[in-house]
Amino acid sequence: MSQTNSNQTNSNPINQINKIYERPWGTYRTLDIGPNFQVKLIHIIPGGRLSLQSHIHREEHWVITQGYVTVTLNNTQTVYSPSQHIFIPKQAIHRLENLSQSPVELIEVQLGDYLGEDDIKRYEDIYGRLENKKI
Repeated sequence: MSQTNSNQTNSNPINQINKIYERPWGTYRTLDIGPNFQVKLIHIIPGGRLSLQSHIHREEHWVITQGYVTVTLNNTQTVYSPSQHIFIPKQAIHRLENLSQSPVELIEVQLGDYLGEDDIKRYEDIYGRLENKKI
């Protein structure tokens, strides 16, 4: 298993491998971290909605493993099902939401020169987290 990227300098810690992080929309767990990549397992509860957001330093690749998730990518909304892949380029405005009555799970692979949890610009958030802070 890869180690935390020590080249990242920021007061915000990089995620710990296998720690479960709780959010209002569900949970995520970092499965692996290496130079310029991070792999997460994301679980979205029914009705869960991540903020409409973008990232400056990373792109993301999502593979749906369970359930049906609605993805907003720039101005387009699409529903994805298990085994489908979504590519989120750097700076693209995007969101995940679970409009179903069943949980959604997906694998997220982040690639970039900085993978801190503070690389986020929020445009909309139903949980009152619009300020650009560590999430």
